[in-house]
Amino acid sequence: MKKIIILSLLGLAAAFSADAQKYAVITTVESIVPGGIGRSRMISNKTDLDVEQFTTERKAGTDTGQGQVKRKSIKVDNLEETKMLNFYSITGINFQNIASNDALISSKLDQMTEAGWELAFITSAVESDGGAPDGKGIFITRYIFKR
Repeated sequence: MKKIIILSLLGLAAAFSADAQKYAVITTVESIVPGGIGRSRMISNKTDLDVEQFTTERKAGTDTGQGQVKRKSIKVDNLEETKMLNFYSITGINFQNIASNDALISSKLDQMTEAGWELAFITSAVESDGGAPDGKGIFITRYIFKR
């Protein structure tokens, strides 16, 4: 009987802890601007925002929610910014820079894992030359963690 009660309590505790998941996002932005003049960074947010404060709902001409939200009020000031190297140098693509960025990213992933976070998703995209030869672009990756 005691075992059944203990197992029931453990199951109940597990059910409550499963509902209380939290997510964290780490974003890397790596410049693919020729000549190495771009900026590359790893960004980690340190501020919690409530999405409901910035969400409105529109139905057939009506606007419900918080009204006009100023974009400036959404910006967070508390963030962690790690400098990274650009993909390109003066002589072209720089594989040493890529390996260095990989080492920084691995260090951050290890740090997050040690803090109890589990890597749940990775998504990446590239914005490069959009037709006209502008020679600008970024490679962005988002690492989404949960615990």
